[in-house]
Amino acid sequence: MKLILILLLSVVINTSCKRDYSSQYPYIPPTDLNDGLQVDSIKSVGIDEELIRNAVGRVDNGKYGEIHSMLIYKNNNLVFEDYYEGHQYQWDAPGHFGEYVTWNRDMQHCIHSDTKSIVSLCIGIAIDKGFIGNVHQSIFEYLPDYQNFNINNKEYITIEHLLTMTSGLRWDEWGVSLGSIENDQIGIWFWEDGPMDYVLSRQFVAEPGTRFNYSGGDIQILVEILKNATGMKLDEFSKKYLFEPLEITTFDWWLKFPNGGEIQGAGGLKLTPRDMVKIGAMMLNKGIWDGNRIVSESWVEKCIIPYSGNTGIKIPGEDLGKVGYAYNWWTKSFTYNNENINMFFAVGWGGQKIFILPELDMVVTFTGANYDTNVHNFKILKRFILPAIN
Repeated sequence: MKLILILLLSVVINTSCKRDYSSQYPYIPPTDLNDGLQVDSIKSVGIDEELIRNAVGRVDNGKYGEIHSMLIYKNNNLVFEDYYEGHQYQWDAPGHFGEYVTWNRDMQHCIHSDTKSIVSLCIGIAIDKGFIGNVHQSIFEYLPDYQNFNINNKEYITIEHLLTMTSGLRWDEWGVSLGSIENDQIGIWFWEDGPMDYVLSRQFVAEPGTRFNYSGGDIQILVEILKNATGMKLDEFSKKYLFEPLEITTFDWWLKFPNGGEIQGAGGLKLTPRDMVKIGAMMLNKGIWDGNRIVSESWVEKCIIPYSGNTGIKIPGEDLGKVGYAYNWWTKSFTYNNENINMFFAVGWGGQKIFILPELDMVVTFTGANYDTNVHNFKILKRFILPAIN
């Protein structure tokens, strides 16, 4: 009897995995909204429509948890765009699930830690335009209000150390539940003297530049440096020098600290999935959008190549395996069909992704709400999207 049950269960699982959803989910090409994104069909860029429809069926039926959107940009065209039902983000709700909605292309999504990659672009642009000298400067050259923390060798922390999360300052974000004040990304909100005092008061656990440690605190220092160097807050600078040139008109720096109103740079941005694609497309084209240079090619290269020692990292809850970390962008090389594929990407809690695959001239983005469950965006990429490319 036990053997029969096992065999029946195996049949059910295999049938579920092999189920053909393609006839139930017809492909609809993206709409041209005159928003700067060129659109085309997936067939025009050599993508197998049936495989993508099968991916949609599995996503829509919850096979990969809660995914809210999936978009594919290839050969300089948006060729696939689809949205699903799911929960808006709400920190204090069970599972962080807020209102249940049907997502669409006009709705902004909290992109969480993808925000860190956006901050990196702003720092790169600030250097390009001469607001900041270079990444090797001490952070205290741009922190006039916090010179009291310039002690115990902290002057050796550079801007590059913040961009690569190698500041050496104690910070525990991955080792403690995000529901606990012991997690520094939560504790920073309850510090009476403000977020900068919280971060800069941390003690060293490593020499700057020698050890990767995932830290939203490092990003918060970058936000302050940008403000002091440019005379503009993050929302103002990003609007003028990044979003407006990319024809991004709907964005929201919604998360601000209660004392002082500083923008939370580690995860406080909302964008539409289409606008996430624009960020990816600009990076795919080495810093150029619609013929205009947004950020230098040399900065893009720093976002592609892992910083020395920043390899072999595993991101909690992600199916990515071992990855690298560059200038606030993640990196990964993997083999598919006996070919080496290099990828760099932004990652946000819950399944927010901007995957950029230069050899395939492709960007793939996801949004979702898998906050308390594992994220399988990379599995979808490898199981359906890559095999669909002819």
